[in-house]
Amino acid sequence: MAHNELSMGGLTPRDHAFYGLVWAGTTLTARVDQALTRRHDLPLSWFEVMLWLNAQQEPVAPSELGARTLLSRSQVSRVADSLQARGLVERVPSPTDARSVRIALTEAGRRAFAEADATRREALAEAFDNRLDDADIAALESIWAKLKARPAS
Repeated sequence: MAHNELSMGGLTPRDHAFYGLVWAGTTLTARVDQALTRRHDLPLSWFEVMLWLNAQQEPVAPSELGARTLLSRSQVSRVADSLQARGLVERVPSPTDARSVRIALTEAGRRAFAEADATRREALAEAFDNRLDDADIAALESIWAKLKARPAS
């Protein structure tokens, strides 16, 4: 059976750039998710919650995590349940609202995060870090800042 060369057709450079971002995000995400799941039984969504929690000095409300991560508040809550069942996070009462809780990494969670983060870095080395120099990274940082910025009203 003959294989045809597939083409993106007459896409503009902007279209190619957009699909390149989609491809990169999908490819790198899959690579990291596979490595984290295989080595730590830790899906990328769990790692992302741990990433944000690791950087905080104080426990965080699930709604704050939902606003910062790619997860909804209900997804954050389910991830927190799973992480808590493994002893990696704890829920603590909110100091300002007795009806609310906040989430924090446990010491075991911080250790697990450090190990998983080393795996993430290893998984990205060949496909990302080793291919991009400091100027490439600076260009990406500039692009991300522009794409994340709120449009002027």
